[in-house]
Formats: sequence, C-alpha cells, structure tokens
Amino acid sequence: MTPLARRVSTALLLLAVFVPAALWAPAWLWALLMAVVVGAAAYEWARISQFPGPMAGFYAGALALVAAALPYVLGNGWPAFQGGLFALAAAFWLVVAPLWLLGSWRASAAFVRAAVGVVLLVPTGAALLYLQARGPAVLLGVIAIVWIADTAAYFFGRRFGRHKLAPRISPGKTWEGAIGALAAVVVYAAALSVAVGMPLVSLVIMAAGLLYVSVLGDLFESWIKRVAGMKDSGNLLPGHGGVLDRIDALTSTLPVAAGLLMWLEHGA
Repeated sequence: MTPLARRVSTALLLLAVFVPAALWAPAWLWALLMAVVVGAAAYEWARISQFPGPMAGFYAGALALVAAALPYVLGNGWPAFQGGLFALAAAFWLVVAPLWLLGSWRASAAFVRAAVGVVLLVPTGAALLYLQARGPAVLLGVIAIVWIADTAAYFFGRRFGRHKLAPRISPGKTWEGAIGALAAVVVYAAALSVAVGMPLVSLVIMAAGLLYVSVLGDLFESWIKRVAGMKDSGNLLPGHGGVLDRIDALTSTLPVAAGLLMWLEHGA
C-alpha cells in the first residue's frame, strides 16, 4: 500500500468512528471518548517532551481524568470554567504561540512542557464537549474547516509547492499549499453561507481566522517535534503518525471556535 493510500485508509477509518459518535453517542459516552483522545495525545506530548520514566503514563492518565471529570465535578460552574479555558487557549494561540515560533523557544523544562500540554489539550477536550452539545453539525462544521484546509494544502503543495512557508520549522509546508487551503476554505464558507443563510463575508472572515489558527497549531507541534528530533508524535495511526499529529491543528482551532461561539451566544 502506498503512503497516500495508507493515509487515506486511516482517515476513512477515523471518520467511520468519529462521525457516528459525534452524531449519536450519548453525552456521557462522548465525554468518555474525548477523554481517551486527550489522554492519548497527552501521552504523546509527554514522550515528545521527554518526560522521565513512568511520568508519561501518569501525565496522560491525569489529563484524561481531568477531561472526563471536570464537567461532573464542577456541575453548574462548568460553563463558566469552559469559558475560562477557551480564553486561556485563545491567549496562548494568538499571543504566546506566534512569539514562541518567532523566537524559536525550546522550553525544555518538564514543568513548562507539562503546563503547555495542559493548555493545549484540556481546552481542546472542553471544546469538543461544548461544540458537540450545540449540535453535531456545529462540531463537524468547525472540524471540516481543518480537514478541508489540510487536504487542500497537501494536494496543492504537492502539485504547485515551490516556496517554503516555514522551512526552519516544517520544510514540507509551502505558501502554495497555504493559498490552496485558503481558497478551499473560502469555497467551503460560500457553500455554508448558502446552506445556513449566514452572511458570506462574516463566514469567510471567521473561516479564514480559524485557518490561520489551525496553521499555528500545526506549526507549533512541528516545532516541538523538531526540537525533540522526532518526525511523528507516535505511530498509532498509519500514514498519519500519532494522535497528536492528527489533532495538532484542532488543538488550536476548536477552543478558539468554541470561545467565539460562546461569545456570540452571550450577545457579543
């Protein structure tokens, strides 16, 4: 099987599991499944960060437990806590991550890496719960931005890629791929505008903003792996690497999208 065929096969298998779960799983099962995703990504983050000995497993278990338990432990206080998590994630992705990449920070200290892993993954888990609770179409509509952009960037980059987007961080990414991703996202926003009756300009602006944040998420994980001397975060998903490789752009996009939606719901 060619690398492309393996990549597509894995993606189709993931879709066959994820989409039905998003559509029909009861809230408790969805929360449990998303906690497992957070735990798997946390384990890979710990391995990339070179946590000593059994600390990687402990860290992954702790984050999975936090992701699963917080909504039930906090009860009526959970929505406000979610808002705080989304604000924290937005601050990280819009301020800290760009500075981190521009400054080529390594931040190898275990405490710093552990804290950053929490900021990356706990808000992502909260966003998956929040968006799915607003309706599976809302969650899948946001995730589709990342999937469409990633697919378009891959094929445009392979076909037309000449100019490197961030050669020091991720040599495979090109400006041509990014332009292809933007064009695909604009087409998606236009189709969504017709389907749901929302203003086209507003949808294009939001989709383009989320595309920017998704690229940051992708580049950030690429930089952390480069610092660690690793190509993939793991090998659980053939053709894609690890769980964190598959959700890197979602760790930035989902919390920002959820925070934006929460802000709009409360009257902006």
